[in-house]
Amino acid sequence: QGVLVPGLGTFAVVHEQINGTEEMYVVRRPVFQLDMDTSCLRELVFPTVMMPGDIEIMPLDYWWLSQTNSLPPDVVRGCVEETILLYSFQLRDRQHPAFTFENIGILSCQDNVLCMQFHCSCIEGLESQDTWVALLLT
Repeated sequence: QGVLVPGLGTFAVVHEQINGTEEMYVVRRPVFQLDMDTSCLRELVFPTVMMPGDIEIMPLDYWWLSQTNSLPPDVVRGCVEETILLYSFQLRDRQHPAFTFENIGILSCQDNVLCMQFHCSCIEGLESQDTWVALLLT
């Protein structure tokens, strides 16, 4: 399943099959597909991530988020939208702040490359059996 954050992109978990010399591994790993206004991304390069067609993409659940912080869903939605808008304006102005997603990773721009770096703990939480393979792939 994937989650669409409007104006920013989609987070998902993919299953990837890797053939080793002696055995085959199937690992779960996180991916992020950027979906931001291209006018914000002038002169920036970002990796193209293809989401498999069988992944169900759900919209961000503002009601669930509101339950984690006691704010009404419409306030949470407004905060998310304003934060993404601010981030896109900063990118447009050639500022390159890091955008941190708690327990997930950091969206950052280094050497004009905008990419998502997932925390090891996020990857380990998804893949407990072949963690090292998933870490290397991510």
